[in-house]
Amino acid sequence: MGKPLSKKEAVRADVSLLTDHDIYLFKEGSHFHLFDKLGSHPLSIEGIEGTYFALWAPNAERVSVIGDFNDWDKESPPLNGRWDGSGIWEGFLPGVSKGSAYKYHLVSRLGYYQVDKGDPYAFRWEVPPKTGSVVWDLGYEWRDEEWMKYRSYHDGLDAPYSIYEVHLGSWRRVPEEENRFMTYREIAPHLADYVKEMGFTHVEFLPVMEHPFYGSWGYQTVGYFAPTSRYGSPQDFMYLIDHLHQNGIGVILDWVPSHFPDDEHGLVYFDGTRIYEHTDPKKGYHPDWKSCIFNHGRNEVKAFLVSSGLFWLKKYHIDGLRVDAVASMLYLDYGRKEGEWIPNEHGGRENIDAVNFLKRFNGAVYQDHPEVQTIAEESTAWPMVSRPTYVGGLGFGMKWNMGWMHDTLDYFSKDPVFRKYRHNQLTFSIWYAFFENFILSLSHDEVVYGKGSLLRKMPGNEWQKFANLRLLFGYMYGHPGKKLIFMGGEFGQWDEWYHESSLDWHLLQYPLHQGVQKWVRDLNHLYRVEPALYELDFRMEGFEWIDFHDWEGSIVIFLRKGKNTGDLFLIVCNFTPIPRQNYRTGVPRGGFWKEVLNSDSKTYGGSGHGNFGGLEASPIPSHGKYHSLSLTLPPLGVLFFKNEG
Repeated sequence: MGKPLSKKEAVRADVSLLTDHDIYLFKEGSHFHLFDKLGSHPLSIEGIEGTYFALWAPNAERVSVIGDFNDWDKESPPLNGRWDGSGIWEGFLPGVSKGSAYKYHLVSRLGYYQVDKGDPYAFRWEVPPKTGSVVWDLGYEWRDEEWMKYRSYHDGLDAPYSIYEVHLGSWRRVPEEENRFMTYREIAPHLADYVKEMGFTHVEFLPVMEHPFYGSWGYQTVGYFAPTSRYGSPQDFMYLIDHLHQNGIGVILDWVPSHFPDDEHGLVYFDGTRIYEHTDPKKGYHPDWKSCIFNHGRNEVKAFLVSSGLFWLKKYHIDGLRVDAVASMLYLDYGRKEGEWIPNEHGGRENIDAVNFLKRFNGAVYQDHPEVQTIAEESTAWPMVSRPTYVGGLGFGMKWNMGWMHDTLDYFSKDPVFRKYRHNQLTFSIWYAFFENFILSLSHDEVVYGKGSLLRKMPGNEWQKFANLRLLFGYMYGHPGKKLIFMGGEFGQWDEWYHESSLDWHLLQYPLHQGVQKWVRDLNHLYRVEPALYELDFRMEGFEWIDFHDWEGSIVIFLRKGKNTGDLFLIVCNFTPIPRQNYRTGVPRGGFWKEVLNSDSKTYGGSGHGNFGGLEASPIPSHGKYHSLSLTLPPLGVLFFKNEG
């Protein structure tokens, strides 16, 4: 860590990484690479090793860097306050090296406020419950050149997206070592092998950014430029991403630009004033999450947040950012009762500053990294979330389809006897399926807080529960839209997800759980190689109803199509436990229709009803088509047929 600094060598004020142009862009809110300028950066100046520090604290009277290199002395000489109106304090501290723990001691110009703050731009933090920042660099030798070269192919909107959502601390633990976390490096080969075997195209990590409260799952972030130290160093996290890329797996991160926690060492009341959050609690405090809301109208805050987003894409080779809680950003009255919110200047409830921020963020991402994707978690009917800003959209690449998720899970939770009365819950989603670029998500939010696991949501006896779960996944993979499954769902975890323990991998000793896992694996592998199932996910030409009128039988039949007219799939779903014999469905072509997948196969734990590998279409008109098939529909089953001409 180096010897303690003497008073006279403690700060050199003649060193700066900031140019006048940097300051201009920062004040304007358009400096989106602040991670190269603010924070702590180990340097060698005139042969002297040390660290350059720069902090935005416009209402501070004095800012000192305290740490293990000066015995956390709050009387240490202060940084230099710039006189250009930027509010930035900076200085070079000789002898402070990589690995040094530090905080900023701020004395507010208001006179009564003194506090020790972590560095908002730190690349690394101490392992919680410690709350200091750590001087670090991001040197790493990447080996994912092949992935990065063809990333635009993997991440394009017409590419297959089958996302495995993961919480790193509870996917798999080490029970023989007091249930400890696996490190980034330890988990890398296990996760990559599993995701590759299962056929998922991407993993999405719940927020890895440093957070003080583990039970927030990362959604209460303080370190917007640092992966949590709970699992290792920044380079260890880079290794995990690198290893996934080398195995052909994309990486998406959850990112939270909407709110932050009120922990004293974080962003709240940073320099004795509310520079990151709104001053008025009607705009600056979130009643649902008991956290602070960013002031998206302040230029320096916009630059901070956009820089954070671009940081993960540039420095960590991330392939996409899933933006959390977009709805809470868009509406001033989100989670508030009448009288608890302040209308915008037009008297409306739309948060104009947040809307402009999101557009600016998405524009910056796609300008610097056109081959990646931004994804919105947006639960309302806000128009054109995933449409370009130049046509009035918010500019996201994709959006979670929360409506599909709620309707589908509600439908599946009902006893099949009553499903015929809710048939429109299945068919309604197609009426809006192509208004946005949707991801069909069965996320972590649906298996916590008493909602029950996916398997427990299913009605019936044990066999029926598993059949329903296989049917749910099959229907999902047939439906237009990219796919997302939270960890544990793919093998039928019984219990709700709990962040303090590993998934129940021991369940895979039982055939029904093995069957669900094999089913998801086979769905993924089929999905990835059949363009009809993904190429036109966001275009109406990729879908056609054959029959959605059979509400009495709770049966839906539809086609999926690729760009090539030869790519054609027929998907047939029977949402009742009654097998149907000689069920006739129209098809657009003659020839042989191969039964590629059947969720009722005994391989998956089903009853074995099926069509012996496929059928030849008969010249018998049905459903407005000149040819048809006479099918056996399995109970609580879904069939995938491919036309082979």
